[in-house]
Amino acid sequence: MTKWILSSLVLGCLWAAAPTLLGSDVTTNASSRYGLFDGLDHRSFYQQGDYPEPFLVDDSGLEINEARLDWLRSGLGSAHQNNMKAEVERGFGVATAELEVPYEYDSSADGVTRGFENIDLGLRSPFYQFVSANGRFDSTTGAAIEVGIPTGSPVGQNAELVPKLFDDVRVGENLTVQSLVGYSTLFGPGDDGGSQTLEYGLVFGYSILHETLPIPGVERFIPMFELSGETGLNNGHAGDTSILGNACFRLNLNPIGTVQPRLGLGYVFPLDRDARQELHWGIFTSLVFEY
Repeated sequence: MTKWILSSLVLGCLWAAAPTLLGSDVTTNASSRYGLFDGLDHRSFYQQGDYPEPFLVDDSGLEINEARLDWLRSGLGSAHQNNMKAEVERGFGVATAELEVPYEYDSSADGVTRGFENIDLGLRSPFYQFVSANGRFDSTTGAAIEVGIPTGSPVGQNAELVPKLFDDVRVGENLTVQSLVGYSTLFGPGDDGGSQTLEYGLVFGYSILHETLPIPGVERFIPMFELSGETGLNNGHAGDTSILGNACFRLNLNPIGTVQPRLGLGYVFPLDRDARQELHWGIFTSLVFEY
């Protein structure tokens, strides 16, 4: 399964080369290029900031001004876990800065564990974009960095550093594929200090406009499917892999003044043995405000 996931990520990133390999007309207008080494393209869909926001997988799209509230409630037998997160993102040109404040509340037969997890600071930016001549194929490749600042709570003991690479692809007017891979290192006390983990994710979305599916009050309905995984690299966990799936959707609602609410709902489920030791089921709700 791990090999399949990694192969999918690689294939998603290589899609940008597909039109060339197939001999399609991919001539680009030189005047549309800009940025370092002319790596970016003014015609790219990425600059519109309209990739659907993932749930489990870290966001990689451009977000101009956005606030977000997430809640994942999951169960493992009689134990239950609640992961809640408040997030703010702000765009600067094609770069996006983010601040995340997560809170965890776990209950089991052993009692209750609660507290703020690491406060995460992140920054991401594209460095190369490919747009086919007819605009039907669009790929943006970029880099990101995330720093987790420990809070000292029972669930926020170790600092974390995660450099990442992402690739966001749009095919036609409706289909989007977002892929991401990151290398996480924990710093601090305890058995987790020094742990290194390979993190990866793949997100499929299909955007359906109101004209096609006239749901009252909804500008766009986006069915989505996510794969989110991680593989341990050391500290006795080398090769240990956990992969979760998420069948989900987003509803981009009609704007309220200058604010557009975006409601999301997903069902999270394990896809391998290690993931089944993490959860048996999960319900993910997400509310985004773009302003």
